[in-house]
Amino acid sequence: MRIYLVAGELSGDILGASLMRALKARHPDVEFRGIGGPRMQAEGFDSLYPLETLSIMGLVEVLKHLPELIKVRRHLLRDALEWQPDVMIGIDAPDFNLGLELRLRKRGITTAHYVSPSVWAWRQGRVKTIRRAVDRMLTFLPFEAAFYREHQVPVTFVGHPLADELPLEDDRDAARLQLGIAPDVQLLAVLPGSRGNEIRFLGETFLASIERLCQRYPALEVVIPAATPLRRSELESLMQGREALDRSRIHLIDGQSREAMTAADAVLLASGTAALECLLCHRPMVVAYRMAPMTHRIARHMVKTDWISLPNLIARETLVPELIQDAATPESIEESLAPLLSRAAGDVCRQRELRERFVAMHRELTCDASAAAAIAIGELAGR
Repeated sequence: MRIYLVAGELSGDILGASLMRALKARHPDVEFRGIGGPRMQAEGFDSLYPLETLSIMGLVEVLKHLPELIKVRRHLLRDALEWQPDVMIGIDAPDFNLGLELRLRKRGITTAHYVSPSVWAWRQGRVKTIRRAVDRMLTFLPFEAAFYREHQVPVTFVGHPLADELPLEDDRDAARLQLGIAPDVQLLAVLPGSRGNEIRFLGETFLASIERLCQRYPALEVVIPAATPLRRSELESLMQGREALDRSRIHLIDGQSREAMTAADAVLLASGTAALECLLCHRPMVVAYRMAPMTHRIARHMVKTDWISLPNLIARETLVPELIQDAATPESIEESLAPLLSRAAGDVCRQRELRERFVAMHRELTCDASAAAAIAIGELAGR
């Protein structure tokens, strides 16, 4: 069996390597070709270009590299047609891969796309291109699969790799031991984001919220994982400017965001993949997000969903408070987090119910994604 894979960035290389292992386990004679990174190459992948060739972010950067990207896609088209794979799989990178998939499918090559673009949230017209480009869409999330079925696109829900990674039974005490946090401490984890703009727009607001919560709960401690050394430096600068912040109760750590969330009683975080990880750590959370005012005005008219956080999108209801743009104030964050940190009987009962719901959602997403994707690809190849 011949499989043509095109991964566009580091996350795609990780997914591709795991998918290759699952395919080799089911089809020992399988061969691979296309574009992949070091993890895929370690699995025996023949990459025609470095992974970084497609790892270009931002409109200006893409326009600058557009002639090169067009040249690469034309080469891959010719190469795949000569090699004649049983299936061509684009791993993420939809702006590049969907165009390649469309051209190959028109010429008789079976195609699949692994990791759905956020077509259900914005630019929904892209689903027409997807319908023409792929024989099967492989999705991580059940609501994505429902969207594609509604639009007559063949789809398989394979589960989420993060759900496979994280245990269904979390160990709060072990996480606290690893972080040096006492077992009985009331603990809040704060994840202000991994991007510079997230620190810029949310950093001061999150620190002001911490000040208010520390005043409200005299025994509260806070752990803040810094995603990178640069983010840590930015956070330290912001903290130095806030004299009212009790630094003795703040634990600024490098990375270890999953351990911090697992150790915490509640979590405050910037919207993004961290919200899904928090769900999979089974912790109550408040999601906040701010962006440039003009970006928000444009996004407000383009986004077609009732929620922005993955826990709410998966549940199709508001399980998690979402505080967006002007609603993300220190006062509103404090009031939203208070019932998640409270030790009053009614609040504790609600916290327990929410954790149980998250465990059930975690179980639904745990399908051994790579193996499920390999089965679907084998079906497409007639194996």
